[in-house]
Amino acid sequence: MLERRGFLKTTLAAAAGAALAPWARAAEKASSETLVQQLYKSLGEEQVKAICFPFNDRRRTLVDNNWQIVDQTVAGFFDKDQQALIGDIFKGLHSPEYAEKVMAQVAHDSGRAGFGSSSVALFGQPGSGKFQFVLTGRHCTRRCDGDSVEGAAFGGPIFYGHAAKGFSEGADHEGNVYWYQAKRANEVFQMLDGKQREKALLDRGREEDSNETVTLSGKKQGLEGLAVADMTKDQQAGVRAVLRDLLAPFRKQDADEAMKYIEADGFENLHMAFFKAGDIGKDGVWDVWQLEGPNMVWYFRGSPHVHVWVNIKAKA
Repeated sequence: MLERRGFLKTTLAAAAGAALAPWARAAEKASSETLVQQLYKSLGEEQVKAICFPFNDRRRTLVDNNWQIVDQTVAGFFDKDQQALIGDIFKGLHSPEYAEKVMAQVAHDSGRAGFGSSSVALFGQPGSGKFQFVLTGRHCTRRCDGDSVEGAAFGGPIFYGHAAKGFSEGADHEGNVYWYQAKRANEVFQMLDGKQREKALLDRGREEDSNETVTLSGKKQGLEGLAVADMTKDQQAGVRAVLRDLLAPFRKQDADEAMKYIEADGFENLHMAFFKAGDIGKDGVWDVWQLEGPNMVWYFRGSPHVHVWVNIKAKA
């Protein structure tokens, strides 16, 4: 709440308190879903035509590493109050510990226009049934829908990434917001014995091709890598620590839903794989790795910089 309050104060400081729109005064106590409703109510006729679509529009379901869901950008198409709301919606989708870091990452990777170069679309009608807010840009696809999309964690597939020190990062990924996740995963690799490593370490990760990247197999057997069921108890605890780190940037309700779906389809059915291709520095600290289960893909491609693809459902 302190972050949201601070964001609104700095963004709206030029406006007198009495002149603020009611939705702006209420924003500091609102959930991201409530803020989406407020944003929708604030839109002018031309804005509605440009960014609002039926709930079943195909664009709502797409994911990619660098794309604009509509041509209009946050900075170029929305007034200052609406931009503040969009920023608060986005931050509210993340945990208090990571919201500012993630916001800074998106701003950094987006170039001169920063977060304002992102694009937003609304599907359905917020406040009167199914809806979804989708924000896209470089290294970013995020969704907010109040569970309108049943059985899908995060409202559908998402993407996050970071190029902290340029397009090609060093082996230590200095300044990368998400590299800590790979470090935790590599701790699990170090816990494996020789035969387990033979199963877990493969040549090359999956191709990145928008939604195809996160296609769910529905399979419990025959997935790439080492099955969690074939790990010792302490190794399994290490995998759970990886999952905690993967979910740490996101708000609690989304992280809890994701874990519920993972557990429901069997934590032991997850497979963990590491890939030799993309090993920056040839140091055996695997930059590319993944967790995959019947109803889950979490693919971390850390070379030449970090791309992360996520899709978790109740059932594949």
